[in-house]
Amino acid sequence: MVSCTFADSAAPRHQSPQFSAGKFRNPVPMFKQSAAEMAGLMWTFLTGKNKNTVPSGVIPVQALTRAQLLAAPDNTLFRLGHSTLLLKLDNAFYLTDPVFSKRASPVQWAGPARFHQPPISIEELPPLKAVILSHDHYDHLDHASILALAAKTEQFLTPLGVGERLVAWGIDAAKVSQLDWWQERKVGNVRLVATPAQHFSGRGVTDGNSTLWASWVFEHKDLRVFFSGDTGYFDGFKAIGEKFGPFDVAMLETGAYDKQWPDVHMQPEETLQAFLDLKGKWLMPVHNGTFDLGLHAWHEPFDRIAALATARGVLLTTPEMGQALDLRDPAPGKAWWKRVDPTPG
Repeated sequence: MVSCTFADSAAPRHQSPQFSAGKFRNPVPMFKQSAAEMAGLMWTFLTGKNKNTVPSGVIPVQALTRAQLLAAPDNTLFRLGHSTLLLKLDNAFYLTDPVFSKRASPVQWAGPARFHQPPISIEELPPLKAVILSHDHYDHLDHASILALAAKTEQFLTPLGVGERLVAWGIDAAKVSQLDWWQERKVGNVRLVATPAQHFSGRGVTDGNSTLWASWVFEHKDLRVFFSGDTGYFDGFKAIGEKFGPFDVAMLETGAYDKQWPDVHMQPEETLQAFLDLKGKWLMPVHNGTFDLGLHAWHEPFDRIAALATARGVLLTTPEMGQALDLRDPAPGKAWWKRVDPTPG
């Protein structure tokens, strides 16, 4: 299947198998907290979080320049923070979930603040072949970043409904393509497929699940890369692995998890199982190290996934922010997070 452009996107939203009774839905109903549980969780976030959810030391960042990126070989990835990844494929650049603002929040005077600066500014970035979005939450879809990237981005690929937000913000509709699960788009010589995820969407109190969420498959020649976006563990990973695996590198969310929201983010044990379902060769944990979005220590996702990978003999790559990663021959990377806090809790 191919994607739909913005111009003809109204019908696909309502024709989508994921759309029912005015909302996008996961195939399996998710756990839903009671009002009292939600209130208790909000109170914990406001008053009961441990201080080690934020690093006391400095996150290492390898600064990047446009010249470095232009000179980098094909099949190179640069992690810019959280779930923002820059991939160089076929001598062109593809950027996922760009968030360059200080805070992952509807306002810049409150909300989760960055632990580190981006390795490169938007102004210094080279022209982008495509920006690929997984869903519309603030730590993945940043209004200021999208507007700043508009002039240098050839195409924006989004799940259904998210593209309409971009156009409402002033992005040229001709640049926007919206995809349902299992739909695909060829951008240059790179095949991009929107694949299932188990999550939710919304940017306010009244627009919950009005847009779709997705993971993404990147294919170029014989290279295959997977980007999870945000997701809980579900049987869709096995279907994706059967259809598109094995993957050279799988970038899988490992962070902001908790037993109180079990369906929308994965515990590290589930991340490892998802990787095995996908038939991955190298696991790269993302959705960590940039924002305080959970109740666990900021470094816990790295500690847990590293221990699990060692125990299961899984190849794990953990580049520093801004460090170049060869997608065909990744390096394991050092446990850089252990050097940040002198006495991690």
